[in-house]
Amino acid sequence: MSSTAPISSLGIGSGLDSESIISALLQVEHRPIDILATEQSTMKTQVSSIGKLMSLTSSMRDAAEALTDPTLWKNKSFTSSDTSVITGSVANGGASGNYNISVQGLASAQTITSSAFGSSSSTLNEGKLTIQLGSWSGSSFTAKSGSSAVDIDITGDTSLSAIRDKINAAGAGVTASIVNDASGARLSIRSTQTGQENGFKITAAETTDDGNPTTGLSALAYDPSQATLTSAMSLNKAAANAQATINGIQVQSATNTFDNVADGLTFTVGKVSSSDVAVTVGDDTASMETAVKSFVTAFNSLASYIKDQTKYVPSTTKGQQGTGGPLQGDRTTISLLNQLRGIINTTSTASGSYQHLSDLGITMGADGNLSLKSSTLETALANPAEVAKALATDGATSGASGFMDRFRDLGDQVTDATNGSLTLRQNGLNDAISHNQERQDQLNDRLSSYETRLRAQYQALDTQMASLTALNTYVTQQMSSLIKSG
Repeated sequence: MSSTAPISSLGIGSGLDSESIISALLQVEHRPIDILATEQSTMKTQVSSIGKLMSLTSSMRDAAEALTDPTLWKNKSFTSSDTSVITGSVANGGASGNYNISVQGLASAQTITSSAFGSSSSTLNEGKLTIQLGSWSGSSFTAKSGSSAVDIDITGDTSLSAIRDKINAAGAGVTASIVNDASGARLSIRSTQTGQENGFKITAAETTDDGNPTTGLSALAYDPSQATLTSAMSLNKAAANAQATINGIQVQSATNTFDNVADGLTFTVGKVSSSDVAVTVGDDTASMETAVKSFVTAFNSLASYIKDQTKYVPSTTKGQQGTGGPLQGDRTTISLLNQLRGIINTTSTASGSYQHLSDLGITMGADGNLSLKSSTLETALANPAEVAKALATDGATSGASGFMDRFRDLGDQVTDATNGSLTLRQNGLNDAISHNQERQDQLNDRLSSYETRLRAQYQALDTQMASLTALNTYVTQQMSSLIKSG
């Protein structure tokens, strides 16, 4: 009998549907892996949910911390009856008050202009310009305290444009520019800063003096204190301080900003006024209310998310199980929600006037979200110092602490990078996911080995059945031959 050829496809030798049999057997063995995969998918969803829960808790914590910032409760508002004349602000700690402010003059910089030259390339003779900052009183000049005269050598290129550039590079407290018109090019020199003490004078010394103060480099000199000097430079604008009165008191400033002139009050003048401008400084209750609203919004985002993630939706089909959110029944999440509600529902002794959040217009509805009654809060903010106590006090005990101090501390506790309950929960889930994957890998390896054994067994069966079939065919053929020969 000849040897049987190898079976190339399972079931050919045996006539069985071996692939279907093996597939069915493998499917049964794969069920534990499928269960683990489902569990892992659920845990990954929970990790994502905990991550967002931590983010929303941090946002709530940050909003609470903003309400514990002492500067918030010291902020002052600045109101002007005419912002085209007066704008301003008040430093933290500044006093409330009412002011009548009038503006008699704006700060200005000294500006002088030369007579016309042919063009910006017109040349002057060599020499030296000396610029000194100071204040003018009529024709009397007083040098600015702390400043020194600056010498500018005018050699080499003595064109009008080159002289402009050398003045600008000298750092003398003035800025030069060239203005062109129908008459020609004029050199305009202006104080860099406004204010009476930032006026200036210019003296010129020519290397070769023609004796004419209106020509050559001498044409750029400006010094009214020298009675004998005939200047070719024209005064366009004198340096001056801004002039104003505050409640009838005369004040002035080198700039158009009057800094800290009264109890932290700083204001900027925009134009001369024809009458008094009313300025009111008071507690910045708008910023305080905005901060409270921001906290309510952050809290509600957190509370709504917890509600969505822990909800249970009953099935509408009788006998079938309902569906739950990813964190439905999660003890860490439920604990956080209970702690949040606990802060709201307990009192604080930090303030003698406001011992409940509801005293400030903050209440919790049946849906677990906070609502804010603005009229109640605005009434309370008539005394911001007392509201600050109720919200921001960092007391020795929880009961003696302000509500926002408690919310901030809770946020810190549950999101702590090492021991926070949310952090630990997330780490635990990640560890469980890793162990789950290890178990899946082990079972997959075992399943692969099982499949190899099954295929080997069915391959052997095919080979055996093929041999038996061949033997049967041979025997049948021999019997047939014997019958025919007999």
